[in-house]
Amino acid sequence: MHYVYVLKSLKDNGLYIGKTNNIERRLEEHNSGHTPSLKGRRPLVLLEKIECKDEKEAIKFELEYKKGYKREEIKRKYGLI
Repeated sequence: MHYVYVLKSLKDNGLYIGKTNNIERRLEEHNSGHTPSLKGRRPLVLLEKIECKDEKEAIKFELEYKKGYKREEIKRKYGLI
């Protein structure tokens, strides 16, 4: 099983969107500083996860969620704009 996930930085209220096959492991990696681009934005909390049937579908959804309209939709949903 693969997932697309949305994280929120508690430091700057910014969003991060990624994909993985293990949500718990990936969140731990992000919060422990293993992801250089997020190191200064910790702590991060999981806002949403989208279950995908395979990696190909996860890649497709990740790209959609990183684009403008889906990203704005998420921001509105969680009151970030």
